[in-house]
Amino acid sequence: MTQLLRAWRDGDRAALDQLMPLVYAELRRIAAGYLKRERAGATLRPTELVAEAYLRLAGAAAPELVDRVHFFAVAARNMRQLLVDRARRRLRGKRGAGAHAITFDDRLVGSQRDSELVALDDALEALTKLDDRMARVIELHYFGGMTQAQIAEVLGVHVNTVASDLKLATAWIHRALRSNR
Repeated sequence: MTQLLRAWRDGDRAALDQLMPLVYAELRRIAAGYLKRERAGATLRPTELVAEAYLRLAGAAAPELVDRVHFFAVAARNMRQLLVDRARRRLRGKRGAGAHAITFDDRLVGSQRDSELVALDDALEALTKLDDRMARVIELHYFGGMTQAQIAEVLGVHVNTVASDLKLATAWIHRALRSNR
């Protein structure tokens, strides 16, 4: 898998095609986890979300990937962004309708409410501008399902740094969501 990731990074587009059968089951598991918490009546299936994420990966320049864990983190981020994009499209034209207070916690990730997912994504984007590493820690932990040790490995920092970033970033997101009410 590492050889295929390197080949893809180095410009071999066929390497991604060879890689997908090796990682499909795990990507489908991640997609199913996202969709399990999607809004009621959602028609997107895990297979379709994986396919859309694949198309997004295949259409872009290969990211600098460290290992398989990092690959899954990037794929999970693509899936999350696809779901956020779909939520934004559904909310277009509904600005301000049904506004309600939201909070940040594990259950919010993939929540049934499009507006909450969009608000969380907006808060993550704002955090990215303030501190990119903290935003990546939140994303890898809550959306990628990675442990603090795995995140430390991907980001090249000590696990204590990840723990601290996770605590600070979570508090920052809480505050951003409360002030966005």
